[in-house]
Amino acid sequence: MAQRRRGAELEKALLDAAWDELTDNGYARFTMDGVVKRAGTSPPVLYRRWSDRDELVRAAIVHRLKESRPTLPDTGSLREDLLTLMREIATAHVQLITVMYAHLAGYYRETGRSPDDLFDPVTTGRTAALDTLFEHAVARGEITSELLTERIKTLPFVLLRHEILSTFAPVPDHVLEEIVDTIFLPLVR
Repeated sequence: MAQRRRGAELEKALLDAAWDELTDNGYARFTMDGVVKRAGTSPPVLYRRWSDRDELVRAAIVHRLKESRPTLPDTGSLREDLLTLMREIATAHVQLITVMYAHLAGYYRETGRSPDDLFDPVTTGRTAALDTLFEHAVARGEITSELLTERIKTLPFVLLRHEILSTFAPVPDHVLEEIVDTIFLPLVR
């Protein structure tokens, strides 16, 4: 007899099942029943937590973004920290980024949300991670904080996302180096 899941373990199983349903079927064919079957649970268990599919899709996406957050590097150099982080994203997170933008077009259209709503940096912890990365660079004297607007901090990652969505493939190292060396670093030095 299978042991009954509860609390955080049950919630993780439900959100993982919702993510699998979303990546396999897309938003248009995403159903609460499909999630229930994948998770091996009952509809009341699911509906007690999320009242509709849009709420569940959002929760599954935020859950996946939190789980897949890359490790924050501390190499002693802003350039190397950025390249290390971008290399991880450019290889390990291609599917996640593709799903977030390509597979969720119907979700954005139906709910009026945008990808930026789902990539909320406070919810996913990205703001704290990037702030830490840049604080280290400021403390080392590599850059000055006055030049670090929120848009500039996210610029290398926006350009990386653009590259991934243009090819749906891992981004070559020479492209990452070009983003960091010829676009980003000149803006902050």
